[in-house]
Amino acid sequence: MNGASANLCRVPAHRLEAAVVLCAFCRRWGRQRGQSVAHVLFFAFDIAEAAQIRRIESVRKLGHDVASVSFRRTNMNRDFTPDWPDLPLGRTENGKLMLRLKSLGVGLARLLGQRRIAEGRTIWIARNLDMLALAVLFRRLTGRRDVRLTYECLDIHGLMTRRDVVGRVARWIERRLMARTDLLIVSSPGFIDRYFHPVQGYRGQVAIIENKLWTGEGPLPRRARPKDTGGPLVLGWVGSLRCPASLALLEAVARDMGDDIRLVFRGSVHRHALPGFDAVIARHSNMHYGGTYEYPHGLAQVYVACDLVWSQDLWQAGTNSDWLLPNRIYEASYFGCPSVAVRHTVPGQRIEASGLGFTIQEPTPAALSALLRRLSRAENHACAAGLLRQPDTDFRLTLGELETALAPLFSGGRPRSGELSPVAANSGESLGA
Repeated sequence: MNGASANLCRVPAHRLEAAVVLCAFCRRWGRQRGQSVAHVLFFAFDIAEAAQIRRIESVRKLGHDVASVSFRRTNMNRDFTPDWPDLPLGRTENGKLMLRLKSLGVGLARLLGQRRIAEGRTIWIARNLDMLALAVLFRRLTGRRDVRLTYECLDIHGLMTRRDVVGRVARWIERRLMARTDLLIVSSPGFIDRYFHPVQGYRGQVAIIENKLWTGEGPLPRRARPKDTGGPLVLGWVGSLRCPASLALLEAVARDMGDDIRLVFRGSVHRHALPGFDAVIARHSNMHYGGTYEYPHGLAQVYVACDLVWSQDLWQAGTNSDWLLPNRIYEASYFGCPSVAVRHTVPGQRIEASGLGFTIQEPTPAALSALLRRLSRAENHACAAGLLRQPDTDFRLTLGELETALAPLFSGGRPRSGELSPVAANSGESLGA
């Protein structure tokens, strides 16, 4: 057995047995719903990334048979081992484009050598553009004309919104790859309305699967935060912590408000993006990092401990950060914790339209401090109580919702098999030069 095969079979025996039992249950559950079992292959940019794991688990819960080919990054969840068939393609790193391109070449060679993992799998889901490129190349080199290919776009990378020749080339590559897909999955309508339609001219099949809370086994208990305890207002920043501008903003608010505010940080810190995170926390007695938490069962404790959460990304202000709908909006709302975001952005518009919290005009320390100072405990508690009265399915992804969103992929029909779609191949390019 060569190295790649050894890695493919590295799952411990007791976990493999559990995986077999779970797969059999999922297939039986799918048949009971009158649904045929699809054989799915995920192309994963980081097999240990929490959202990637949740997506794979959710498709398995629909009753489908899942395998993956994957890279692994080293910034989080290092000990994770998948309990489904997985072919490791190597390690890669955040942000290092040339290294990632080299890794794609190595990964393609390994995948071609271990192509058995793709046999009989006719639904391919590629998460992120580099994995879509890998899937398209692999399909072409293996002559797989029976495959239905999906592009799941998690974020609009800064490269794609550059106005220079580099950005135009990147968008052209994305259009060529998208023209060979059967479905585009995004997590926010803002990505479609602000980018894929006006900029890329995409008019193909779209599934919007928002970043709702995924519990797998049904709803989790929802409990109200205790009323005013007399201490300072608690503002949380929860989840994937990677935005330097947000950290700088929250530090300025901590400095400005002093003992009237307590800033609590929970989740995974992306050290490559926030190298000075620990130093910032250490400088202020009213800032505290509480570490990571278990998903989803640790979420209640995290959000019940906060009066509000900062739910606005700023690291790509004007583009991706203004268009996305982050996980923390749904998680916080589920557990009755109001969110704060910038009014003109998609998160801010969702918060105002659905009564999920409060907005500020601009992401400045003065604007955020002013909101926190004028916000009464009674007003905040009323907002929190209103969130808990909303149906849990407003914030929790259900199997029925997922099944409906993915119906174009699993319902059959003729795959593109690599031919270009003329509509998708022509771009609006409204970003300009």
